[in-house]
Amino acid sequence: MANQRDIKRRIRSVTSTQQITKAMKMVAAAKLRRTQEAVIATRPFTSKLNEVLSRIVASAKDNLEHPLLEVRTVKKVGFVVVSADRGLSGGYNANIIKQALQSFNEHKDVEYGIVTIGNKANSFLKKRDYPIEEEFASVSDVPTLEEAINITNKVKDFYLNGVYDEVYMVYTKFITAMQHKPQTIKLLPIEPPQGVQLDERDYIFEPTPQEVMGRLLPMYLQNQVLGMLMEAKASEHGATMTAMDSASNNASEMIADLTLWYNRARQAAITNEISEIVGGANALS
Repeated sequence: MANQRDIKRRIRSVTSTQQITKAMKMVAAAKLRRTQEAVIATRPFTSKLNEVLSRIVASAKDNLEHPLLEVRTVKKVGFVVVSADRGLSGGYNANIIKQALQSFNEHKDVEYGIVTIGNKANSFLKKRDYPIEEEFASVSDVPTLEEAINITNKVKDFYLNGVYDEVYMVYTKFITAMQHKPQTIKLLPIEPPQGVQLDERDYIFEPTPQEVMGRLLPMYLQNQVLGMLMEAKASEHGATMTAMDSASNNASEMIADLTLWYNRARQAAITNEISEIVGGANALS
């Protein structure tokens, strides 16, 4: 059994670590709350944008034409992989990388390129010589429209210039603070929203539905990317909060065990001292 000094030093070390994990849990919880508030704030705009696009699709029937809607023979696929910059978030990064590798494997019959967002996926894929064609640093704790526009513009340029014939986004969908689901969603070509509830009123579009669609599609794409970035960030914050809570609980259990060992060591030392005193007294009598 270790001596009392070693055990006491270990207790101090674990206690210090626990204070850090508790602080990180609180920070992650605050970031998660801000991200969720941002998601809720963008929902009315997203809902109305989907409604307008659905109405245009219904009005124009099959006469819609736009480069972002163009379906062509797939020769090369692009993947946008969203990960974190740091670890300490449980299996968040490992799960998204696993989802990305599975998506690559599903398209192994065609050439593909990768756009990474976040250092974890970038460093993993780069070390294994995967074809990374664009890199973005991790987005803000609460993703901004400007960040979404920068990413969208690069991906859109790849698509419009024929570098990619299809583009998929690999990200983590936020369900609850403790539940997240990595998934792969097609970004391009855009598939206009279907099934949105429309009223019976007849709308007149000025200018034509085609021109309105031309203005709305890039906005719709940016909104999609922003929404997925927010989902991914919320998932990252939730995973970090859960991991730090688990680490804090484990530290509490370790401190309890170490305290028990310390008390046993102290009791053994006291018993040993008493035995030595009694033995010394008996020797003198």
